[in-house]
Amino acid sequence: MAKALTVEVAGTPALTGYERSCEGDPSGTDHGRAIRDVLDRIGDKWSLLVIGTLRGERLRFTELQRHIPGISQRMLTLTLRQLERDGLITRTVHAEVPPRVEYELTELGGTLIQLAMALADWAIENQSSIEDSRAAYDDAHQR
Repeated sequence: MAKALTVEVAGTPALTGYERSCEGDPSGTDHGRAIRDVLDRIGDKWSLLVIGTLRGERLRFTELQRHIPGISQRMLTLTLRQLERDGLITRTVHAEVPPRVEYELTELGGTLIQLAMALADWAIENQSSIEDSRAAYDDAHQR
């Protein structure tokens, strides 16, 4: 798991980078923006699945699509473009006929693997509890 960046001030508990971002910055800088930007990218429906699928592999578009059930060609294309733009994957076009395009994680993208897998494991382990809670909430709030 990634280490939390902490800052210690004499007489007060150490704050993580996240906690500091919530307190605001006297200069007016919005440090929470970094968190929101990253969550916007990896918190969408497909990005973590693409990142997890590319873990340790270089795959072609059709191979990626085969490994991610339910993703459309358009959504995979859009997701790959955004991940490439953010520097999390690389796209390599080989000068062949027909052209061969492969995708792989960058070093930066690789740093997300442990976090992504922990989140995926948590989701799988807790899915039934979440579904039970949703059903109980829905039953209690029916009109």
